[in-house]
Amino acid sequence: MEGYAQGAVDLARGTFHQNLDFTSDSVDALDEVLVLVGESPELDLDFEVRLWGSYLGEVLRRRYAGSWEMTQYPGGTVAVPAVDVRGSRLFPLMKVYRRLTVGEEDDLRSFYAMVTDRLGKPAQVN
Repeated sequence: MEGYAQGAVDLARGTFHQNLDFTSDSVDALDEVLVLVGESPELDLDFEVRLWGSYLGEVLRRRYAGSWEMTQYPGGTVAVPAVDVRGSRLFPLMKVYRRLTVGEEDDLRSFYAMVTDRLGKPAQVN
């Protein structure tokens, strides 16, 4: 997942002129990139979800010292990548999927604000 996230950073910089630096502030830039990605007539939804969802997951994983795991999405039948933070499972790829398929009412800033409100302070970096 870290490799996909780094790929997102490189593509965002080179193609979309956005700086994704794994900080909270970069979530807005990611949302702007997804608007442009969603407008592409040649959208490869599976790839885009994996690429940008991995980046969103890495922002959360790093902020809260979480870990990636494969787990079943609630109501689903297959395992998908999730970020585990102190027993809470976050599904950033599913959020990016919804952002790309539903639109701006599923924006990432609102999701990120809700998650950070519920999880509280970031992990301490030693």
